[in-house]
Amino acid sequence: MSTSDPFAALAALPGVTDSVDAVRRAVDQVYGHRVMRRRSNEVTSEAALRGARGSAASEGADWPLEEVRRRTDFSGDGEAEIVGAALRLSAEAGQLLGVWRQSPLQVLARLHLVAASGVLERERVGRPRADGEGVADPVFGAVPLPSAGEASARLDGLARLLLAGTEAPALVTAAVMHGELLALRPFGSMNGLVARAAQRVVLIGGGLDPKSICPPEVGLAELGREAYVRALEGYVSGTSEGVAAWIAHCAEAVRLGVRESTAVCEALQRGAA
Repeated sequence: MSTSDPFAALAALPGVTDSVDAVRRAVDQVYGHRVMRRRSNEVTSEAALRGARGSAASEGADWPLEEVRRRTDFSGDGEAEIVGAALRLSAEAGQLLGVWRQSPLQVLARLHLVAASGVLERERVGRPRADGEGVADPVFGAVPLPSAGEASARLDGLARLLLAGTEAPALVTAAVMHGELLALRPFGSMNGLVARAAQRVVLIGGGLDPKSICPPEVGLAELGREAYVRALEGYVSGTSEGVAAWIAHCAEAVRLGVRESTAVCEALQRGAA
């Protein structure tokens, strides 16, 4: 186990290999669905919509899918703004792969800009929080919040590790990115939405889900807020068991996203969608 590749060390934790293998089999199966041969763009579009709905639901804006599909104006109240931000992020994630490979921190700033534009004051959009600045966090407020300086230093370290490359599976790298962003909450708001969008970028760029058809946000919403917070607390604990349980939680979310897109494929095949 190489100390120069900590992602690979996490991939070797007990149970993680099984989680990774199970997700890989599930993803391969949906990619092999006959609908994907000619209608993959439709599946990708539907996965983006359902992923956005799931991400917003994890922030407390649990709207019916058809309401998200129908609505065009997302201004006027907090829930609508969250749903609108989730939709913008879902559309943006796949466009940032080239920049991500060169500057992950630039992509995170861009994701926050996309999420918070029109919601926060201009000077706070895309900018990490300063010392003493609070965080609007309806979900993970009970998890201890690092200082702005600690958050910045840890993000810089994470970016260096990403740029150095890893032999770890994309699922593990994505789970770590997701967990770190939720633990650090580097921005004044929208951290959950940004963390889930960054996870999606890693899953696409890492080759696990290159067409972005397996929305983990759907699975996270289905697994529920209580389980989400409990899994993050395990990650933040830093114990082998806690980190492995977090990765397993993220893996299960991807698997449930695969199930969702498999249902979409089946509906398209029947002509019902």
